[in-house]
Amino acid sequence: MKKLSLLACLLALCLMAGSAHAQQFDFAFGASGLSAPAGSTNSSGLYFPTIGGGTYLGFSGDFLLVHHMGVEGELYWRATQNEYGGYQPYRPIFYDFNAIWAPPLTKSITAEVMAGIGAESLRFYTPSPNCNYYSCTNYVSSNHFMGDIGGGIRFYVWHSVFVRPEARLYLINNNVEFSSGHAARYGISIGYSFGH
Repeated sequence: MKKLSLLACLLALCLMAGSAHAQQFDFAFGASGLSAPAGSTNSSGLYFPTIGGGTYLGFSGDFLLVHHMGVEGELYWRATQNEYGGYQPYRPIFYDFNAIWAPPLTKSITAEVMAGIGAESLRFYTPSPNCNYYSCTNYVSSNHFMGDIGGGIRFYVWHSVFVRPEARLYLINNNVEFSSGHAARYGISIGYSFGH
């Protein structure tokens, strides 16, 4: 089954590459910070920390199909582990898939506006591995559906190489481990456009 899925993905990529004349692929690597509301205590005296803070690293890519519209995806993770409640190591990971509109403003500047869906994966690390029939991991995940909206400005600094300041707002469903269900990521990416 895995081989069939891999073969189907490779075939789809080959078909897309073959029909990619006059279309554009963009790939980027970025670094960001995450801001969110401060930690809070509920009426029962339980403290819920903020998910904000730390440096986030990640990758993004988009495929512009027609009229500067297309699809985009990204994956960002906290570069270092944080401590939940002062003792439990954890790391948030955000990934999403978006519709994107990237109209050129000038020959060397392009705007980006996007919105879509994804998930927040919280990895709480354990001192010993958790094993099942298929694999072993040293963490337990708590996953939350999310929506996201954001944008950026691409500045083409040399041929097809661009620098992109960017911002995203994550709206996280049922984010009960933290003080809030929303967070904002602000950062900068460097990337390359194929077909620009």
